[in-house]
Amino acid sequence: MRILIVDDERPARDKLRRLLAQEPGIDAIEEAADGEQALARIEQFQPHALLLDIQMPGLSGIELAASLPQPAPLVVFVTAYDQYAIRAFDANAIDYLLKPYDRPRLQRALQRLRERLDTPGATPAPALPVRQLLVSERTGTRIVKVADIQWIESADNYVVLHTASGAPLLRQTLAGLAASLGAGFVRCHRRAAVQLEWIERVVPLEKGDCELVLRGGGRVPCSRQYRNDVLERLDTNSCSPRPGPASPHFARG
Repeated sequence: MRILIVDDERPARDKLRRLLAQEPGIDAIEEAADGEQALARIEQFQPHALLLDIQMPGLSGIELAASLPQPAPLVVFVTAYDQYAIRAFDANAIDYLLKPYDRPRLQRALQRLRERLDTPGATPAPALPVRQLLVSERTGTRIVKVADIQWIESADNYVVLHTASGAPLLRQTLAGLAASLGAGFVRCHRRAAVQLEWIERVVPLEKGDCELVLRGGGRVPCSRQYRNDVLERLDTNSCSPRPGPASPHFARG
């Protein structure tokens, strides 16, 4: 089992590392001092589990847990504050380790992780859709709420997150991001996916293509390859848009 310790206090990280080193079945341990470091470590280290503090400068542990890429590592929160327990389990936490803890309490948390990872045929907890995305920028980390994303568009090794307040770039594939965002998004073009709740109208175009008009006036291409799936998903979500006349304006994806 590979474990990533995420805590802004070095003594807390040192204690966890010391105790984990005494436990069997732990192949590798790495550390991160904040949420931004943790995201980078997760991509490189691919941990099975996070031992995650909650109150940290910048990005909190709860915010980090809500932003983990799929498939997400398992999470055990390790914190001195008991008031976050409900929010922690809402984030699909395996356990909630309250500081100060002792070795037996940590061992129980590790056993829960092993049972989830190692039991043949065990049914994993359902993956929760990502609720927010973290975008690294020169001035810090921007938190983009998934509910605010109207559509996403591929751009080489990045995706563009189109929102009412801007279009930040996230290093991710379109297919991978669309899968992690859940059923509220549907692929509408080889280079685009759209959030169903933002679609206001479907405008037919030539050769079976169409254009999706969004609330607020945005326009998203929808190729004939994806048109039927978009319409079916709209019908399923009881938000079928009104048909409109063909438009000469086509948003290039």
